[in-house]
Amino acid sequence: MERLERYRLRLFGYAYSLTGNREEAEDLLQDCALRALAASSTPESEPACRAWLFRVMRNAWIDRTRRRHTACTVEFDEETSEPEEKPPWDFDRSLIDTIAIHQAMQKLPVPYREIISLVDLAGFSYAEVAALLEVPAGTVMSRLSRARKALLAEMTSAQLRT
Repeated sequence: MERLERYRLRLFGYAYSLTGNREEAEDLLQDCALRALAASSTPESEPACRAWLFRVMRNAWIDRTRRRHTACTVEFDEETSEPEEKPPWDFDRSLIDTIAIHQAMQKLPVPYREIISLVDLAGFSYAEVAALLEVPAGTVMSRLSRARKALLAEMTSAQLRT
């Protein structure tokens, strides 16, 4: 599906904002792609298809979250787990800013992360997000305002701690 490829990076960004983990985001993106490809029909218009893909992603995430809460968790001994590879650090200011924003985003409640991701990162309009989340447009605007304030407060707080 050409449209799926067109929105792959934005879908991944949305998945990452929901999961907070690269591997889980990749799995979620794959799950979304499988669901989209298996669908019997897809919206014809480009805006409707884009919104539909993000809805598929959101529903896949909700399903995964529900399963995770009902499934048995397996704990691994830290000594036997493989160490994470760290990316090379080049002290690039934009990289530092990106990391700071990511860390602050992960401290926000999921509804705030989700709304910022959809509007500010994926570029959806308020009306599109309202339809996607099945809430009034006013709710989107107020939630986005609160989310942006919370993100700013978290980043300011983090800056004061350093």
